[in-house]
Amino acid sequence: MTDRRTHWSNGTVAHSSLMGSVAAERFTDGQLHWVTCPPVAALRAAPFGERDRELLWGQGFNVLACEQGWAFGYAVHDGYTGYVEARMLTPVDDPATHRVCARQTVALASPDFKATKADLVPLSLGSEVVLTATTDKWATINGAPHDLYVPLAHLTPIDTKDPDQVTVAERLLGTPYVWGGNSAFGIDCSGLVQIACHACGIPCPGDSDQQRAQLGETLHPDTPPQRGDLLFWKGHVGWVSDPDTLLHANAHSMSVAYEPLHAAIQRIADQGDPVLRHARLTLGRKDV
Repeated sequence: MTDRRTHWSNGTVAHSSLMGSVAAERFTDGQLHWVTCPPVAALRAAPFGERDRELLWGQGFNVLACEQGWAFGYAVHDGYTGYVEARMLTPVDDPATHRVCARQTVALASPDFKATKADLVPLSLGSEVVLTATTDKWATINGAPHDLYVPLAHLTPIDTKDPDQVTVAERLLGTPYVWGGNSAFGIDCSGLVQIACHACGIPCPGDSDQQRAQLGETLHPDTPPQRGDLLFWKGHVGWVSDPDTLLHANAHSMSVAYEPLHAAIQRIADQGDPVLRHARLTLGRKDV
């Protein structure tokens, strides 16, 4: 059965790579856009439908069709398919050069920390930008419709790979739990895994069942956990912060939080959900 989340077709239009394998009225390579509505744009299963995931400012979305204010296509970073409000997208002129490495930052209309509140554009960890100039403290980035200014210390080159996924995830401690969230303004369990993996250069799908199927090497259930391991339950995933601690975005605390590992395993098991998989990314992984 085709997974609609990764199927680049809605029956009317399909990506050119699917020609000959699916039925559609037309096929196209699409047109690359980037998100220009801060801090996130919802990626929905259908126009006006439920939110599946979120796209951050500057992330790419390949538009296959646009009708009645809705763009159909897929997220460039993980292939997730769906609909985004067209007003939140702008055709790409230049590829992203940097990403936000701080938990949150703000882009300003002028390089002045006293800029008025109305000028603030909130950006999350992982947001992508096109840097055009720098000073000692400020980075000039392409905005919509004019240049914006971000503290230079809050950016890192787009191809920089963080060395430790858990360190990235720890920047989001206290972030509110939001189902389908992908940002420092609200995130869920799989969003926390994805944002950390992407910062470390590890391809990662969007939902926890996809991550359970694709990430890392499966370990024997008796393998002692170590930092950076992933534990999967039905509909949930968390990082092992240390052998005794789980770091996860969860509805129990409604936040990104630490929890004693064995207590969390027991608490979730008491709800009828045992651990389904213990994975270790350092042993190798399957690319998405």
